[in-house]
Order: sequence, then structure tokens, then C-alpha cells
Amino acid sequence: MVASIPSRELMNCQNTLQAADLERLRALDTCTVSNAIERLNVRLRNEGFVCNGVLCRFPEFPPMVGYAATGRIRTASPPVTLRCYYDRMDWWSYVASLPGPTVMVLEDVDRSPGVGAFVGEVHAAIGLALGCVGCVTNGAVRDLPAVKAAGFHLFAGSVAVSHSYAHIVEFGEPVEIGGLRIASGDLMHGDRHGVLNIPLSIAPELPREATKILGQERELIEFCRSRRFSLEELSERIQSASAECDAPRRSH
Repeated sequence: MVASIPSRELMNCQNTLQAADLERLRALDTCTVSNAIERLNVRLRNEGFVCNGVLCRFPEFPPMVGYAATGRIRTASPPVTLRCYYDRMDWWSYVASLPGPTVMVLEDVDRSPGVGAFVGEVHAAIGLALGCVGCVTNGAVRDLPAVKAAGFHLFAGSVAVSHSYAHIVEFGEPVEIGGLRIASGDLMHGDRHGVLNIPLSIAPELPREATKILGQERELIEFCRSRRFSLEELSERIQSASAECDAPRRSH
């Protein structure tokens, strides 16, 4: 099944952030963003992030922020059309239709994901031309030096030498990567620690909450390094911080 291509006008009517809000999120590491989401208590703490071996391939890159362009791929066997892997202009038109920046989120649905790589140097170049800043996949990627030089983020389950029969099966539908369900247009944040999605309803609040959390962490670290350190005061500080964990969950 191939999803219909949403118009740019329709996508822009959805909730998207101002450029300044995206920049503020890009300035935060993913662990701090995760802490801020937890502090706002809008979802369970074991939800909202990718796990199960999807790794950042360029850990020295700054954080990545963008809206998900979702697709499902296969690489182990030829597409039914027997055409080349790169000929899906409807996929690229879909990516271009989304508000930017975008992140390709590709679920490899083969029984053994990663036989071949869909994204390499050429796909990264096309993606960058369309306002895409990175790719998240449970499958494989390749051409790492060239993709790194281009500044394109890669989060992948493995690295492969060949494209094999990499091709798009469908796009625009929700996918699952590392246990995380990701829908088209979801706001993604990633760095060397991993990838998570950010509820759009609270995204503008996160930088302010992150600043508060970083200040509290800095105070605690300074206390631990000081001559004032004691188990009694440590207990008081931990109890004070734990009180916020018991707050009722917010709706979003």
C-alpha cells in the first residue's frame, strides 16, 4: 500500500514549531530533552524512545531535530516491479511535501533487517536537497565517510556494503523502530545517546524546563564535590527531587 501524498498546505496546517523553538531544542542533548519530558509527566518513562540496537553512526555530530517522513523498506529480495531501488519519485515527493526539517524514518520489514542499505551517499544528497537532515532505521546504512562529510545524520541498526534490493514498500504510514511507534510528522530528536520523539504539545516548554533541570543538576554535582557533602543533606535533596516524580500525569 502507498499512502497518498499530503499537500504542503495541509501539512503546514498541522502543529509545527517556530524556527526559534527548533533551534532551542537542537541546542539540547537528547538525555536532557528526555529528562524534561519526564519532568512534564506527559507519558510513561519507558515510552517515547528508540531502543534495541539502533545506534548513532556519527556521535560527534550536534543533535538532530526534524519531522518524521515515514516509510517501510525491504532489501533482501527484488521489488515486484523489478525496477531499480532509486526510482520512487512518489517517495521523494512525499518527503518534499512535509514541513522541514525532516528526518527519514525507515522500518526495514524483512525477517532479517539490514541485508542491504537504502540510505548512502546519494540518498543523503537527495535528502539534504529536500530539507532532510538525517535518517533513522532499524536496517542498514552505508557510505559512512561521504555521508558524514555531507553532515547528514545516520541512526541505524547496522552497516552494509551493498544496496542489495533496497526499495520502498510503502510510505506515510506509522512505522515501528526499536520498539517506538513513529507517525508521519512526529517531531524527532537524536544525538549520540539515541533517538526519541517529542510530543508537539509540550515542545515549546522543553527548553525552559531543561534549563531548570540543568541548574538543579549542577547544584547537586557541586554539592557532591564540596566539603559540605553529607548523607543527611543528600537525602533531603533526593527527597525534594523525588516529590516531582509523584505528580499526576498531564494530558497532551
